[in-house]
Amino acid sequence: MCGIAGTYLWPDGKTVTDRLTETLAHRGPDGAGRYGHPVGDGEVQLGHRRLSIIDLSETGAQPMAKDSLVLTYNGELYNAPELRAELEAAGVRFRGTSDTEVLLEAWRRWGTDCLPRLRGMFAFGVFDERTGELVLVRDQLGIKPLFLIRRGEGLAFASELKALAAATGGKLEVDHAALVASLLYYWVPDSRCAFREAEKLPPGSWLRIRPDGQVQRGRFWNLKDVAAEGQARARAGERPDLAAIVEESTRKHLLADVPVATFLSGGLDSSWLTALAARHQPGISAYTIGFRAEDARFEAMPDDLRYARQVAEQFGIELHEIEIAPNVLDLLPQMTYSLDEPIGDPAAINTFLICQAAREAGVKVMLSGMGADELFAGYRKHLANLIALRYQRVPGPVRRGVSGVVDRLPVATSRRGLRSVRFAKRFLSFADLPEETAFRRSYTMYDQDELLALIDPDLAGTVDDVLTEHADTYEDNALDDFVNRMCLADARMFLPGLNLTYTDRSSMAASTEVRVPYVDVEVVKAAFTVPGDRKIVGRQGKAVLKEAATSILPREIVYRPKGLFSAPLRAWMSRDLAPLVREVVNDGELVRSGFLRRDALNRMVAVDAAGQQDFSKHLWHVLTLEYWYRDATSRSDQSTRQTA
Repeated sequence: MCGIAGTYLWPDGKTVTDRLTETLAHRGPDGAGRYGHPVGDGEVQLGHRRLSIIDLSETGAQPMAKDSLVLTYNGELYNAPELRAELEAAGVRFRGTSDTEVLLEAWRRWGTDCLPRLRGMFAFGVFDERTGELVLVRDQLGIKPLFLIRRGEGLAFASELKALAAATGGKLEVDHAALVASLLYYWVPDSRCAFREAEKLPPGSWLRIRPDGQVQRGRFWNLKDVAAEGQARARAGERPDLAAIVEESTRKHLLADVPVATFLSGGLDSSWLTALAARHQPGISAYTIGFRAEDARFEAMPDDLRYARQVAEQFGIELHEIEIAPNVLDLLPQMTYSLDEPIGDPAAINTFLICQAAREAGVKVMLSGMGADELFAGYRKHLANLIALRYQRVPGPVRRGVSGVVDRLPVATSRRGLRSVRFAKRFLSFADLPEETAFRRSYTMYDQDELLALIDPDLAGTVDDVLTEHADTYEDNALDDFVNRMCLADARMFLPGLNLTYTDRSSMAASTEVRVPYVDVEVVKAAFTVPGDRKIVGRQGKAVLKEAATSILPREIVYRPKGLFSAPLRAWMSRDLAPLVREVVNDGELVRSGFLRRDALNRMVAVDAAGQQDFSKHLWHVLTLEYWYRDATSRSDQSTRQTA
């Protein structure tokens, strides 16, 4: 795992690339490198920051130049041993044992045809000295990031957006449409970028730029096609052996020349991975989190620690327990900077603090259970949307009566939150809506009218665009299975846009690599071969995964109530962050700029304080958005003053 950057036909490319690479130092504290070569009337410059995981020697250093090909690469190839054996059989001679060299030689032999064969997480740039072409590539599922900017015939790229902002002197313009999208979702979708001039290379795609400045794009993997093929295989009677597939993926994800540990929340996904990892790597350690007792009580949070301890004891795992009682006033701006774009999920703090503790203990690699919920319908929203179909058959007068009663119930008392009431209010907010709209409302922050009331009226057309984009993505498939339509939408939007993004940024801020064995091409293929009625059975989400996990885990762990990898937001908002909320709502940059409307924010604060609705997550995201916006606009203002 590393940080990559570079420029192509870019003015002052050497200096800019050095600046890009320096900004990425936290992603690779073990080494740095840069390569330059003439191209047409300019040059290419490739930069690299190294986090040494496989082949710790200098033979794994980057950018790696060999026989006219040069590679700067961020990621891990879990099938590198198999590819290496195939290449050696074809006569390739290797200098070291790194997967970087395997990737370089695979590219030499097969070009873009090698890409569907890669099993791992990756973003890389490969330059051919003979043709002068640079190709940028991002992995199938968007696990690893790659941002780029085009100016004229030139291009600059980096693993993080903040690097591009720094290298361009803060001259990037905020994209208000992306900020509107972030308010809806509480993250910026992978199809958008918080700065207007920048873009994210889409998952499963490549971009080639030539010395004449011409750009060609291609796609080597498409989730929509994978889902359709999975449905066809299911109709043909194929039933994948999930237990074997997940175990194989976990085993491959343990490939490293440094210590590996796991996240262990005590939930199904992390417990299964940890148990499988312990089977293949006895003595592996795990990290788990807990919260201050008063915060957990106020939030009515389940006691996940006891389950994590049970798994650790049963499988002989050394468990490190971290109590999260952070100084959120200090952590909030730090996390906002690390996350690159406005992301309102406090789970990023959990990830950062766990990775920081692991890194201090000498652990560079962590395994996470991320992705299982999206692929196997494990979130409450999946079950809730199925229940909504049945609820719509209830007579209208009964539904109106239920809604009236629930609407009057408080979501919290002065001493604790009432989670069941929060869930009921959330359910009724979308239960009567059509499929795509209901699914969107089941996990986003606002309905259309609420969002319009919150922002600058001039951005009304942008709201329509953002909602249309969701509808287009959700409906872009040929699946006749409601549950798998939801899973496909999550794998295309929720997974790369939020969960993989905050996992990458917050872990790399602590110079730690997080691997996600469920977000593996073979696991994904298997997931879409499972019909929806085997993913949700009765009131059980992830039913088929739970069935597979019973081969190693006790039923008490497999069928326990679902936990939350989140944070006690209501407690933080009512105590630690209350003064900051008042400041941002009344005199924040977003309010003063006119982007957010003070009256709408004040109504939200009042309703939340009265305990009638839970707006803690909404207000947390407003804080993250405010801090991000302050930083982005202050950089731009500084640049303007410097050039004036």
